[in-house]
Amino acid sequence: MTTAAAGDPTTAAHRDQPGRRGLPVRDGSPPTALYEAALRSAAGRLWVRYPDGRRDPLPVPTWRGGLVQGDTSLLQRCAGPTLDIGCGPGRLAAALAARGLPTLGIDVAAFAVHLARRAGATALCRDVFGPLPAEGRWSTLLLADGNIGIGGDPGRLLTRAAELLGPAGRVLVELQPHPAPPGRRLVRLEGPDGRLSRAFPWACVGTGEILGHATTAGLHVVETWCGGGRPFAALG
Repeated sequence: MTTAAAGDPTTAAHRDQPGRRGLPVRDGSPPTALYEAALRSAAGRLWVRYPDGRRDPLPVPTWRGGLVQGDTSLLQRCAGPTLDIGCGPGRLAAALAARGLPTLGIDVAAFAVHLARRAGATALCRDVFGPLPAEGRWSTLLLADGNIGIGGDPGRLLTRAAELLGPAGRVLVELQPHPAPPGRRLVRLEGPDGRLSRAFPWACVGTGEILGHATTAGLHVVETWCGGGRPFAALG
C-alpha cells in the first residue's frame, strides 16, 4: 500500500464526526471492501487516513496497470520460485509468469486475486500469516508497493518471510521514501464518498529502519538500491 504525499486539512477532531459537510464518516466496513470497490471503479479513487487526520491517495490505477518505473529493477532480481505477498491485481506476478518464472501471488482481497488471475498470474486468496504452499522452499519473496507494512509489525512479517524462504532465499522489499513518517499506526481506508473503513494496523518502513526489522527476523540486508525513484532492499 504505497502512498504518495498529499496534504489534507481535515483534523483528527473532526474527521469521524458524521453529518459534517465534506468530512469522512466512519462506517466500519472491512478495509478489503473499500479496496475492492476502488479496484472495480473506473477512477480507482482511494485514500489512507492516518490518526492525525492526514490522508494520502493510494495509486490504485497504477496497481491495476502495467509495469511502472522501478518495477524492472525489482523483477530482474527475482530468481527461482517467487511468492508475491499482497499481489493485488497482479502486475508483478503476471510479469514474472510471462517471463517463465514460477510465481504465486497471494492477497486477502478476493477481487484482487480475480484480477491477478485474469492478468495471467497464478494467485490465491490467502493471508501471509496462514498456511501457504511450499513453505520453506521459496527462492524469492516480494513485498512491493508498501506491503512491508502488512499487519503493522514489520519484524513479525519478516520473521514469517524467513519461515517461507528456502536456503539462500531473498526477500525483496520496497521501502517508503522519506520524508514519510516511519512506525506503526492504526489507519483507515477512505472511499470517494467519504466513508471510512474500520481501523487496521499498518507500518511505514524507510531505509533507516529496515536493518533493525531485518535483524529482528534473523535476516541481513544484502543490498539496497533505488529504481525509478523508489528505494528497495534485498534481505537474506
